[in-house]
Amino acid sequence: MQNTPLTHLHISAGAKMADFAGYNMPIVYTTITEEHHTVRNGVGIFDVSHMGEFIVKGRQALDLVQKVTSNDASKLQPGHAQYSCLPNLTGGIVDDLLVYRLPEDMCNEGEQAFMLVVNASNIQKDWDWISQNNTFDTRLINISDQTGLIAVQGPKALECLQKLTDIDLASIRYYKFTKGKMAGIDNVLISATGYTGSGGFELYVEAGHTEALWQAVMEAGKNLDIRPCGLGARDTLRLEMGFCLYGNDINDHTSPLEAGLGWITKLNKPADFIGRNWLLKQKEEGLSKKLVGFTVSDRRVPRHDYLIFDKNENEIGYVTSGTQSPSLDIPIGMGYVTLDQAETGNTILIQAGKKYLEATITALPFYKVGEK
Repeated sequence: MQNTPLTHLHISAGAKMADFAGYNMPIVYTTITEEHHTVRNGVGIFDVSHMGEFIVKGRQALDLVQKVTSNDASKLQPGHAQYSCLPNLTGGIVDDLLVYRLPEDMCNEGEQAFMLVVNASNIQKDWDWISQNNTFDTRLINISDQTGLIAVQGPKALECLQKLTDIDLASIRYYKFTKGKMAGIDNVLISATGYTGSGGFELYVEAGHTEALWQAVMEAGKNLDIRPCGLGARDTLRLEMGFCLYGNDINDHTSPLEAGLGWITKLNKPADFIGRNWLLKQKEEGLSKKLVGFTVSDRRVPRHDYLIFDKNENEIGYVTSGTQSPSLDIPIGMGYVTLDQAETGNTILIQAGKKYLEATITALPFYKVGEK
């Protein structure tokens, strides 16, 4: 297993560690429920340095990004980011990712630069995929091992981080970012993004400064009861928001249209992209399945790959993610069902061993920030 720059801190803090995407990562420090509520109501800090970062830089950098991603990167201004995916030739998803349009001062004249942030489990796969499609005058640079990433999430994240910088963090709107000094460390990329739905920032920093930044954030958040949080709470938080997890809810065989990601699939953008014709055909012919959210009336939690049936016990799909929602105190999940069964309010049955769990298809997100 690989370590992040913070692995030793997690171990010394008593976190339960486990292999995640080849990295020794903290799953939980205290309890998932406690860490979940910390983020929903205050401020929590996550080590996400296992994520991958690629720089795309050159005169045709935009052309490469447009070719391999589904969203329209031509809309990005320097300092803006967007959620996107890498479609394959048959409309499946190689990976989902963030695309950052980097400041112009990072480029030579006539060039553009982007940063692509990919899932840890797919770093090599994505690198190979983008590289084989790089037929342009542009360079692809893998900075994953040189980059630390800390997510500071929750309604008190801004108050916590503002103590560490002169940058007006409140002026950084959602999916915008800036670079500057934080905790005395230069060139920290401060991004108003996250995977929790509770607001906050993601901090990209040179790997050698990750520990110092983590310690500074922990100190700044002491009076706000900041707590380190593991991947367990990260999963419950994202699922309450209906955010997809690669390998569970999306993969090489699920299309972004089926996954409800049509909003990041710009079929009419001014540049062709991989898988576009396949996705156009799928849209014209109609979907056969759709990713939906559901709540379970039983107390048992639905698990990945449990089969889903209609009220007459006909098989109609399968579960992709499930958990006990700490905010709602009920089991929730997501899964693919046939289109005719995907209507909100529809009753479905989930097979758990010899038992069927009754569930109701529910509009996403399950949890709305600010509502209890």
